[in-house]
Amino acid sequence: MRDTLGREITYLRISLTDRCNLRCVYCMPPEGVNKREHREILSLEEMEEIAREAAALGVRKIRLTGGEPLVRRGMLSLCRRLRDIPQLEELTLTTNGVLLPGMAAALKAAGVDRVNISLDTLDPEKYRCVTRTGTLEDTLAGIWAAGEAGLTPLKLNCVLIGGFNDDEIPALAALTAREPLEVRFIELMPIGGAAPFGPEAYLPCEAVLERLPELEPLGETGGVAERFRLPGAVGTVGLIRPLSGCFCGRCDRIRLTADGCLKPCLHSREEIPIRGLHGADLRRALGRAILHKPERHGELSAQVRSEAARDMNQIGG
Repeated sequence: MRDTLGREITYLRISLTDRCNLRCVYCMPPEGVNKREHREILSLEEMEEIAREAAALGVRKIRLTGGEPLVRRGMLSLCRRLRDIPQLEELTLTTNGVLLPGMAAALKAAGVDRVNISLDTLDPEKYRCVTRTGTLEDTLAGIWAAGEAGLTPLKLNCVLIGGFNDDEIPALAALTAREPLEVRFIELMPIGGAAPFGPEAYLPCEAVLERLPELEPLGETGGVAERFRLPGAVGTVGLIRPLSGCFCGRCDRIRLTADGCLKPCLHSREEIPIRGLHGADLRRALGRAILHKPERHGELSAQVRSEAARDMNQIGG
């Protein structure tokens, strides 16, 4: 199905939960989230029903997100059911990687094609600082487990934060030298009520090109990412510019929150409640979300915050 601007919407992101086993400073408040009653969030059966109707309208890729999707009880069962949707071509997942050592093989067996793993730093102390509770060792073990299980090609998501990890740009990019993975630098977004950052934190991806002038453009995109390669590297480097370079013109996605609202745009306040809808009513609501996709989101900068009414953990990355 196409929106009013002719963009074909083929990608649905489903947030399984707003809970997480980490407390990343750009994603959620330090106290975490108010625990919802189980009845307040979509059941796995409801998520499957919505996914099937979305696939009937043209969705071909589903990404499971959170919070941290691996903390949702029964999520492997959901993966198996989503994989059985005839129209679905790709099932992926975004995770902090902490639980992957014990789950990677099961995820692959359940039909997950690949995973994106958050990795903002290679420094153990910085890692604990940005996640508030996590350890770098756990996430590195998760990356290794994902590769061993065949959840590839791996993508490592690095939120670029000036004054925090910009000095690690060369080291993070160097992970692509011998491994067929993509390190993706993502500009920090001013969204939600998480810990505030000063203007210096909102570093444009141009900083990556300045630190690594040897990067060779590949002349292709990886979804919303511009892709590059270090000379002789096996993997690639991706740049995602939500602030310095609007990519709304090629946005092909809608989002489903864990409590049952469709978000046509990450940075819009608009949400369409669909919990409790079935059949034709559900299809109409999905179609309305697609047709309500704005041409682009509003300005984002250190001074202008996103219009999204939630923290990232409540929306899904």
